[in-house]
Order: sequence, then C-alpha cells, then structure tokens
Amino acid sequence: MEQIATMNRLRDEALRDPFAYDRLSYLTDTIGPRLSGSTQASAAVEWVAAQMRALGADVMLEKTAVPHWVRGEETAFLTDWPNKVSGATQKIVLTALGNSVATAPSGVSAAVIVVHSFAELRALPAGAVKGKIVLFDVSFDKAMTAQGQGIQAYLQTAPYRVVGPSVAAKLGAIAVLVRSLGSADLRTAHTGTLLYTEGVEKIPAAAVTAEDADLLARLARQGPITIHLTLTPQTLPLETSYNVIADWKGSENPEQMVIVSGHLDSWDLGTGATDDGAGIVTAMQTIQLLQALNIHPRRTIRFIAWMNEEFGASGAATYGKEHSVEFGNHVAAMESDLGCDHPTGLYLSDPALEAFLAPVADALKPIGAGSLTTISELPSEDLAPMIAAGVPSLAPIQDLRSYFNYHHTAADTLDKVDRQHLQENAAVIAVTAYAFADASKPAPRSK
Repeated sequence: MEQIATMNRLRDEALRDPFAYDRLSYLTDTIGPRLSGSTQASAAVEWVAAQMRALGADVMLEKTAVPHWVRGEETAFLTDWPNKVSGATQKIVLTALGNSVATAPSGVSAAVIVVHSFAELRALPAGAVKGKIVLFDVSFDKAMTAQGQGIQAYLQTAPYRVVGPSVAAKLGAIAVLVRSLGSADLRTAHTGTLLYTEGVEKIPAAAVTAEDADLLARLARQGPITIHLTLTPQTLPLETSYNVIADWKGSENPEQMVIVSGHLDSWDLGTGATDDGAGIVTAMQTIQLLQALNIHPRRTIRFIAWMNEEFGASGAATYGKEHSVEFGNHVAAMESDLGCDHPTGLYLSDPALEAFLAPVADALKPIGAGSLTTISELPSEDLAPMIAAGVPSLAPIQDLRSYFNYHHTAADTLDKVDRQHLQENAAVIAVTAYAFADASKPAPRSK
C-alpha cells in the first residue's frame, strides 16, 4: 500500500537527516534561553518563522500577550543554627520560582519552619509560622521515576511549588522555600511557576536544592535555625509575542488540519534544549521531511510553535479563542513536551484511535516505538483547548528516567540531547502526522 510505503520513507529519512539536531543547536546555543517576554524569545519567533518560510510553508504570526518576569538576584545564607561556629554562615543554593514577588532589596532574615506536607503545616499551633519562612521538604520520588513514572512523581510534588506559597501565606509566613522537584541530587535547583491565590498576600518563594533542604531539615531537628533570603525578581508590563503557525497545505482537503507542535518559550536558567526545544525542532522536521520527499497529503499539516507555555499557556489560550470555530476540522493534534529520550510509542486521548493507528504502530515498531496507550490526561498543556473540544490528541511516550534530572534547571542544555533519540522522536511525529493527514477518512472522535 502506498501510504505504508510513505510512512516507512518518512521514518527512514527522519533517522538519516540531521535537520532537527542542527536546528536545536542554533536555537539553544545561538539564541539561548527564551523566557516569555524576553529579547531571545522574540528572536526565536522570527527565526522559526524564517525557517518555516524557507521550507515553503504558509506562515502566520499569531499575536498573544505574555508575562514578562525577570529573575534578578537570588541568594540565601543560613545565619543561625544549633552549635554553630561563631561568625559562620552557610550558603543555601536556591532559585526563585517563576512569578515570585521580591523580598526587600536588602533581603529578609527569619526563622525557618520545616514541614513535610500541607497537613503537617495546618496541624501546627495557631501562629506557629507567623513571621517565619516555611520550607516544604517533600521529596521527589526517585524510585518511581527510575521505573518510568516520572510524570506521576512530578504531579505528586508539584502542588507544593504551585500553591504552597499561598497556603503558607494564609497562616502568616513571610516567605516560602520548596524542595526542588527533580530526581538528581547534584545541588541543582529546579525552578517553575507558582500561582498566587487571589486575595492572599503574595510572599517571595524559591526552590532549594535537595541537599540544602536536607541540611535545613537536619539542623531544624536539633533546634531553631535562621536564614537570610534575598530575591529581587521584577514583574514587568505584559509584552506582545506570537505563536508561529506554518501550514503545509493539503492537496484535497486543505481546511482539515493535523497539528504538530512544541512550545518555543523556555526557562531562563538553561537553554531549554529538552524543555521544549526538542519538541519544536521535531515538529519543524515534519514539514521539512514532507518538503524534502515531495509529499503532499490530503489534509493540511499545521506546525505550531506555542508561546508562553511555562507561564500559563497564554499562547494556547489565544489559539483556542481564535480558532475554536475550526476545531471540527482539526482532525488530530500532537505536542511533544517531555524531552527527547528514546520514544516507545504514543499516548492517545481516546481509545477509539487505537485501531486507526495500528498501521502507524507497525511502521514505528522497527525503532521500538510501536506502543499505543490511552491515558486520561495527556501531558500537553498547550493542547488543552483542543482536547476539551474533542480533537483527537496525542503525545510521544518517552523514556523519562533522566528527564527530571534537568527539568527547569541550568542543566537543560544541548549536551543532554542524544542525536539518535532526537531523530527517533522526529520519526514518530512525522509518521503519525502523515497517517492522520492522508487517511481516506478523518480519524474517529468521541465528542
């Protein structure tokens, strides 16, 4: 069958062509970190748009308002603890959480209260944390991560970062520290966004390394401890940015769309190689492979580089608002946002897709990526508006055993990317997108 042969050609060419790695090198090493609202995020938009125009795609920049948060100074020192040497201090390694407010410019000194759960915090006597700094010392489950359940481990601890500052502020805390959400204990701090609760005082918040959380917890068991914390982030006015949209027009039903995507913004500590530069370049390569092999499927394949996933997915919200009337013609949507280690198959939003994708699974089995797994919540925040509308949605299943070592850290850099694995991911995206785009009938959908 011609479609099977074409899927095999796309797979093999993706494994041969270095396009994705070459573009990822430029995106990370030359452009660098791409925090929403930054100069580098703006440069990345223009660069991706130019790349897609050069491939012959129809390109549109979709305006979206994004936050502009700037990190500033971030330091902490343990200044008092049981039996300390006179005049001594100890450095605490940390990084501000995205969206955090600042301390006073000179910092703040306060006693630290260590808790291991929200329940433990709420069980403290009334006023116990008033005027103090709360440390949520909740360990990331490394055993679960080693067994391939990194997403589950992350979701178990993420609430302490996301809402912990407001929970503590309600009880009178003046700042919050959170044990970093990550699986490698290399004294590396993992940032991430917090969400302040409306009507609750906003207090400064930072993530401390696992080693420093352990240190604070050990000393706190011996007696009172105090730290001096300085965070000077700024929240600047909203900036105008863009989703990059590039269409490879369908030959028969161009109004019907298959989405391939990743998010273009990244955190500012590293260069966003695995989160989510890899997702961007593997989606870009789908269009490049179609162009190189002169393949024109029945339906349009639409590439989207989402802007501002890390600070609230405003780019995805804009797309949902502008294109919701077209969602009936969005026959499938994919996003890769969990790194780029070896793919083993596809997560599906709907079990009805399994039979439809059986030929895709067969085409991907030679690279070990033939698994099809339906899950209740797809790990793709940017696709949420389409998933809610019933658009069949997918994401690559990837080996996550090392992903959370580098997630949201200064270590998320190009050297963490395996070229072969990146090309395997490009093959998964391209083969799957083509199958949806050239099928004789659109894929089934439950809604």
